[in-house]
Amino acid sequence: MPTQDEPIVFVISGPSGSGKSTLVPKLLELPNTMFSISCTTRRPRATESPGKWYDFVSEEEFDRMVREDAFLEYACVFGRHRYGTPRKWLDLARERGFDLVLEIDVQGAGQIRRKLPQAVSIFIVPPSRVELERRIRGRGQDSADEIARRLDRARDEMKCFKEYDFIVVNDDLDRAGREVQAIGIAARCRNGHARRVVENILEAFGG
Repeated sequence: MPTQDEPIVFVISGPSGSGKSTLVPKLLELPNTMFSISCTTRRPRATESPGKWYDFVSEEEFDRMVREDAFLEYACVFGRHRYGTPRKWLDLARERGFDLVLEIDVQGAGQIRRKLPQAVSIFIVPPSRVELERRIRGRGQDSADEIARRLDRARDEMKCFKEYDFIVVNDDLDRAGREVQAIGIAARCRNGHARRVVENILEAFGG
């Protein structure tokens, strides 16, 4: 059942090709979780539908949302496109009593940690550089220059792993999925709601 407790905010990051988008649904399998749909100024890919993973907005709309402080975090990726997490998703999670899952890059994750230090951060790691490159090339979506940019960015992002609460190595999808879910369950067990349940039980004993 949803509670009135402050939502747990799960932040999932990792290099492009690490498999974070595949692991996010594993965390969303936990009851009473919801996904935060990011806004982006880039164009949708052929396989993407607006409103599923991203809301695609114009530069002007993005600027307006920045001016109105409508984002929990936002960042420019690859020096080209901007991405942001609308604040409305946290408000909706709080209203529903759900926990919130964010899939964002390391820039955005740093902003979230500063604003919401209680957030639970998970860094998804590929098993090797060779495997990461194989996954990126296997998509068939990027030019050679774009692949090189993504690999350079992956190296820089990997240096941020110490800033995260948990690290999941995605060399086996089933095992990695179980680990992500275990992190979610463990976070709930240490959450304030669990402590309040115990306090209520103690009150039944007379304190």
